[in-house]
Amino acid sequence: MLDVITSLDVTQLVVLIIAAMLIGVNKTAIPGLGVLPVVMLTLVFETRMSTGIQLGMLAMADVVAVAYYRKQADWKILLRLLPWALGGIALGSVILRFIPTDGVVMKRTIGGIVLALMALSFIRKKLDPEKIPSGIGWSGFYGILLGSTTQLANAAGPVSSIYFLSMKLPKEKYLGCCAWFFLILNWIKLPVFAFEGRVTLESVKLDLCMLPFIILGGFLGIVLLQKLPQKIFENIIQMLVVVASLRLLWG
Repeated sequence: MLDVITSLDVTQLVVLIIAAMLIGVNKTAIPGLGVLPVVMLTLVFETRMSTGIQLGMLAMADVVAVAYYRKQADWKILLRLLPWALGGIALGSVILRFIPTDGVVMKRTIGGIVLALMALSFIRKKLDPEKIPSGIGWSGFYGILLGSTTQLANAAGPVSSIYFLSMKLPKEKYLGCCAWFFLILNWIKLPVFAFEGRVTLESVKLDLCMLPFIILGGFLGIVLLQKLPQKIFENIIQMLVVVASLRLLWG
């Protein structure tokens, strides 16, 4: 299995390790962090392969997150959202049929999606939870948007943040809902990505090699990063995401 690691150049290997650790941190402590690995991997790997690699790491990290937050989810909220999200995954698959998944077009699509979601994340921080629409109809809107963005670019974190914020959940239930929601979606997506040629034997081998770094990232998120000034940390991450996304759009 190590042969797939030796086939990478130094830049790819470093980016892969950093992305794995960030995904671990994202799943256990800082949900908004997940968009940075999207653009990092897309910059150094072929586009189709980058989304498959990331999905495999996300799926493993979801298991770690659920193991930690397994008792914290609000299933009434999740069951209301999940059917719509599955419809969004189907919509994303249809859209992909009209987008070349190799090369510039897909890179720019991912860059545009991430920039739009970062803008959404910025708006979320300015919103009063009491003023965010949260009725049944809005569950459908958020669910379809979540499913389609996660299918296209593995980047639905900002949308889920707004939805679960509107539910006025305490921190533990918020993280528990995120953990269970994305565990279900990402493991459902694995066979879909395999059918689309985005999850391959090579990507699975790379993901398994990154498992120790994902676990390390999850541990850091729980034990260490919570002690850092989170606002400063998130601002740095957001700046890096914007720069990297612009690089995808115009590189």
